[in-house]
Amino acid sequence: MSVAPAPGEARESDTILARLLDLHPKAIDLSLGRMTRLLDALGNPERTMPPVIHVAGTNGKGSVVAYLEAMLRAAGYRVNSYVSPHLVRFAERIRLDGAPIAEESLRASLARCEAVNEGASITFFEITTAAAFHAFRLKPADVLLLEVGLGGRLDATNVIARPALTVITPVSIDHTHYLGETLPLIAAEKAGILKPGVTGVIGHQAAEAGAVIEDVAGQVGAPLTRLGREWSFEHAASHLLLRDGQGVGQYPLPGLAGPHQVENAALAVACARSLRDFAVGDAAIGRGLEEARWPGRLQRVPWPGLGGGWEFWVDGGHNAAAARALARTAEGWRDRPLDLVVGMLDTRPPADFLRPLAPVARRLVAVPIPEQAASAAAEEVCAAAGSVGIAAETAADVREAVARLTGGPAPPGRILVCGSLYLAGDVLATAGAPVA
Repeated sequence: MSVAPAPGEARESDTILARLLDLHPKAIDLSLGRMTRLLDALGNPERTMPPVIHVAGTNGKGSVVAYLEAMLRAAGYRVNSYVSPHLVRFAERIRLDGAPIAEESLRASLARCEAVNEGASITFFEITTAAAFHAFRLKPADVLLLEVGLGGRLDATNVIARPALTVITPVSIDHTHYLGETLPLIAAEKAGILKPGVTGVIGHQAAEAGAVIEDVAGQVGAPLTRLGREWSFEHAASHLLLRDGQGVGQYPLPGLAGPHQVENAALAVACARSLRDFAVGDAAIGRGLEEARWPGRLQRVPWPGLGGGWEFWVDGGHNAAAARALARTAEGWRDRPLDLVVGMLDTRPPADFLRPLAPVARRLVAVPIPEQAASAAAEEVCAAAGSVGIAAETAADVREAVARLTGGPAPPGRILVCGSLYLAGDVLATAGAPVA
């Protein structure tokens, strides 16, 4: 994890963040005890939150949050949101009324939490989540969108006693070191955000994950609104149709790229239509779908010096489910060949990510992720690419990878950088692309 400022942008918040990284020997240590201790010392800001929409799942969480933020703001509501990780600046994680938190506010909330914590052991995510809650208390909104960091049951965000709505996006195999080796075990962790009497809006699930979610919901007394049961959607050529207990709604297709975004958008629409205390009409929903922005997710980026029919795209997808979504998108990109630039963390088998992309990729250049101690070696990613049938080589960084892809006799193609959100953030910073 990098909290270093961009060149020439030294910030006091970065200095505090660097200190917070050293408060616990592990980057991830799932528990609620340290979090509740610090929140008690802060005066329990989590108890003064506006209505909370709590979002868990494996893929699509951030997109659903982005759609909901755009919809609610289009309906006239003030919206705060919390997402992770960031792409370039930590401030991206804490959004106050639609904009990243200002440096002075971020510094003040981080400093307050650091002082109250008094050097006690706590993970970086836990203490920075507490800082987000402190900031949200200082600048209240009409609604708070809260994205789970990892899992759900023991995630630092799971301290809200009664959210307005809970959401579970598709669950797939990921983070097995922390959540369990099987899909049912992972689904049980995600379902830990379900609360008594609070509606849970559920996206597409594999049968065994769906069964676990339903079992947990029955145990805690959480009513469910499930895709394929209580709601459904159709993707037409020019619009999205959604059916639920309120009837049928017709909406424009989402502005975010990729066919998988239609399902994410439909889930966000189902959420908006499930909110009982908010008037979010069809016009606001449609405007939100068209105006939502979520940087680093299948984003076309202007790369310096690239021309001659080449395109440059970046996506933070890093697990097999994300790779399958990228492959579905690439199947529609028949106008030019697809070249991959891939960097990954060493916490995931690279072949699992690359296998779905093999049928659609012309070639691949593997790179290390800058400033990431947990970056997989480029040689490892290159070998994995070869094992699934992708012609591959290595490069020192993305700039060299692009130069190699564009410098030979091969016809112009579409370059897609993928494999890690950290790599996506580095590319966006290098390209000077907007991230908020």
